[in-house]
This record gives sequence, C-alpha cells and structure tokens, in this order.
Amino acid sequence: MHRSQVSRVLLVLGLTVGVLTVNWVLPVDGDCGCGCGCGLQENEVIAVPRTPLGGMHLLMDIHEEVQRALDEGQAVVALESTIISHGMPYPQNVETARAVEDIVRRGGAVPATIAIIDGRIKVGLSDAHLDALGRAGKTARKVSRRDVALTVAAREFGATTVAATMLIAHEANIPVFVTGGIGGVHRGVEKSMDISADLIELGRTPVAVVCAGVKSILDIPRTLEFLETNGVPTIGYQSSRFPAFFTPDSGYDAHIQLNSALEVAVVIDAQLRLQLNTGLVIAVPVPSAEAADSTQIEQAISDALEEASIREIQGKEMTPFLLQRVNELTGGDSLRSNIALVKNNARVGTEIAVSLSNLRKEAA
Repeated sequence: MHRSQVSRVLLVLGLTVGVLTVNWVLPVDGDCGCGCGCGLQENEVIAVPRTPLGGMHLLMDIHEEVQRALDEGQAVVALESTIISHGMPYPQNVETARAVEDIVRRGGAVPATIAIIDGRIKVGLSDAHLDALGRAGKTARKVSRRDVALTVAAREFGATTVAATMLIAHEANIPVFVTGGIGGVHRGVEKSMDISADLIELGRTPVAVVCAGVKSILDIPRTLEFLETNGVPTIGYQSSRFPAFFTPDSGYDAHIQLNSALEVAVVIDAQLRLQLNTGLVIAVPVPSAEAADSTQIEQAISDALEEASIREIQGKEMTPFLLQRVNELTGGDSLRSNIALVKNNARVGTEIAVSLSNLRKEAA
C-alpha cells in the first residue's frame, strides 16, 4: 500500500516482561509529507505488529500455582514426565511423582511437572493429568525436542524427556530442573551414532539440570567429553567424582566440586546473567545407603545390551528397554535405587532453586 493511501498508522512498541511480550499500540497522527495526514516522515520505518504471546505460549498452559509463584519471584522446580510414563511401572510411577512433588513443596518451592496433554503443553499437572499419564505408560509418546510439534499437532499425550523439559522450562522462565539422570552417548556409538538429544539441548538451553549423573547404561567418559566440547559445566555436588546414576562414583571426575546449594545458585545466577545460553549439569551422587551394587549393575547392563543387540532395539526405545531389563535382572534393586535418587535429587534441587530465588530477591 502506498503511504498516501494510509490515513492512520498504528505504531507498535514491544516490551518483554519475564516470558511475556506486551505490546502497546499508539496512534500516530500528522503529516508524512505526502499530504495524507498520516504523521510519517519521509523514509520513516514502520514497526510491524507482532502477535501477543506468540510461539509456544499460544499452546502452553501454566498451572495457576506455578504462575503465581513465577509472578511473585518464588522458587519453582521443573520436573520431567518421561520418568512417569516410561521410567517406572504403574502405580509406582505416579506414587513417585507425587512424592517428588511433595518433597519440592516441603522444601519451599513449587513443583512444575511438564508434559503434553491432548496437544496442550502443560507446565504443572493436576492430579488427574498426573494419574492419566501414569496409566498411559508407554502408550504416551516419548517427546524430545523434535517431537513437540508432532505431539501438539496430533493432540496426543506426550511425556517430555530431559531435552523437551529443558526447552519448555526455559520458555516458562524456570531455571532449575530436577530429573533422575540425563541421557548421553550410547555404548557402541562408533557404530550406531546414538547420542542423546539431551546433550545437544544442554549445549543451547540455559537451564540447570539437577541429576544423579549420566545413566550408567551409557558411555560415561564419552558423554563427559561431549558436554565439555559443548561448553556445559558438570558440577559434582559435594563430590569431586561424577556419579553413575545407580552408583555414586563413575570412576571419572566432575568438572568442579561445589558443596552447598548457595554455591551452586551463585554459579547458575552468573551463568544466566552472562547469557552464555548453555545449561549446567549438577551431578548429585545417590546416597550410599540407597546405591545399587556396582558389580551387579554392570553385569546386568552388559546382559541387557547383548539382548538389545539381538533384538535390534535402537533409538529412543533403547533407554527404556535397558532400564526395565536391568531392573528385572537385579531383582528390583535398580528400581529402588532409581526412586531413591530421584527423591534425593528433588531435595537438593529444591534447595538450589530456593537459594537462587533468594539471591535474585536480594539483588532486586
């Protein structure tokens, strides 16, 4: 349209507040020099209006409790949902999820379990949604970053992995996320090229992931090398050694050891203020009393990997299969350790989130 045809112009100013974009629309009157009275000057650039709350927020529902905490600057802890649908059998999965949420609340923060329900991205689940996801089990789609749009478009149930949970938590302005263990480089990667999308997400999304290290079914030294290459700090919590999920010591060192929630919160705060746009791994060893026997675990992993090879199990089906098979081969010991370490991670992650929230309040 020629500017002489414009009788009135809307100038749009955008201001980002937290994760929301608020637009002010101001009428501009006057003369552009062409005699139309539109108020523009010659060669003036017109700002193009943007859709308010665009992108992911159009398809995201933030639970009222979570939104209130974010608005008030209170601590919020993001939780993934793949552990509910694919990590444990029903009803232990739902019982564990509720127990973890209770630990977060008792620690002074608000839990925000993330999932996709009927095509809507949920940040914070109702009891009904939590139970429905637990009952759905492996019929729910396992959602990494690549699967988010597919699951939303199909209006399906989706359980978010570490990668997808990080992505959504960041969009919701939640900087601390608790999980069991992160994915990594798979054993035999030289043949399969199977590297978890969790590692890629850690290299580009600024969320702190509190976990019990890398799942011990994976290639831990190569995973640590991959994280280092992508600029992701691996922080050993009260330990110089990097944990191996079911056991407290993988045999490899963490990047650095920090000994308190406040120390970790200070590093997270600096990472976010510097806008480095990478995540952090806060590796919390499973308590010794709850750890599985390392020899038994390694033998079970070896047997499960051989079985997976024979059955030609690959890709995103590999990790759930291995965890289930290891649990069977250890007579349930690995599942007990899994539940214990998730609860311990929730306790530590909540302390970190509360410390970070307090730091930000003091700086405000």
